[in-house]
Amino acid sequence: MFPPYKPYIPKGISEIMDYLGMMMLESPTFIDRTGYFPSRNLEMAFYELNEGLRLIRGKLGEEQYRKLMEMSDRMRAHFEADPENKTDDTLKGRAIIEQMEELLRQSGRKS
Repeated sequence: MFPPYKPYIPKGISEIMDYLGMMMLESPTFIDRTGYFPSRNLEMAFYELNEGLRLIRGKLGEEQYRKLMEMSDRMRAHFEADPENKTDDTLKGRAIIEQMEELLRQSGRKS
């Protein structure tokens, strides 16, 4: 039996980029099929992403931070609307992941 899942909060732009990669692969439910993270789900995935963004808020600047949080909210809405990956909502959510990655790349180059 595995211990309870402890949230993973990405700490920095590169870790958030890696986390977005995981989100791309595990969307739309974010349920871990390996069994190593039995408590991971959509709610936990977005909690971890948003907390990671809060950690780098100062590095991003207020405008970029707010834009990324708004994108996170829209992405979540798309994934919640398509939990069985049967409509275009999952594709729209994944497109937002790609947009977020590009914004983070640009932020990383500026700092």
